[in-house]
Amino acid sequence: MSHPHPPQHDIPPLPPTAPPMVMVPKRAVFTAALLGLAAGAAIVGGAWGLTVGSGPDKPGAFTLNGTFELTDSVVPDGDGGCAGTRGYDDISEGVSVTVYGADGEVVATGGLGKSTYDEDNYNCTYKVAVDGVPKGERFYKVEVSHRGTLQLSAEEAENGGFAGSLG
Repeated sequence: MSHPHPPQHDIPPLPPTAPPMVMVPKRAVFTAALLGLAAGAAIVGGAWGLTVGSGPDKPGAFTLNGTFELTDSVVPDGDGGCAGTRGYDDISEGVSVTVYGADGEVVATGGLGKSTYDEDNYNCTYKVAVDGVPKGERFYKVEVSHRGTLQLSAEEAENGGFAGSLG
């Protein structure tokens, strides 16, 4: 028995044609990427802004307030303020105030503020306000110019209890 025709096999249908390609200008892709990057940066920056100064390793900060009095070799500055002379020339408004933590590391810096001359006692008193002192230390040491440190408890430092003198 011979077959006059070869057997026929089912031929699968052709796959559907792909939709036509849409060409997107490079500028539109670049703009979309920049917008996405900006939105991501805004989200990360906002989250950082909400969390900075909080958490176990950033317990907040305070301003160390108080006074510093120079009791020797004081001269009036003619404006109601004063400055040191004869060995105390380094004591004047703006002179560095350094705050150290319990481990001896610098935690904040500032400067002597406005001075007031006491003509009855020939003393000069400066305001002290050092911003950004981190909370959480056992104690703090404060140094005016290069004149050595004074130690304060954390409570004294946070409650405006700094009172130094020299002379």
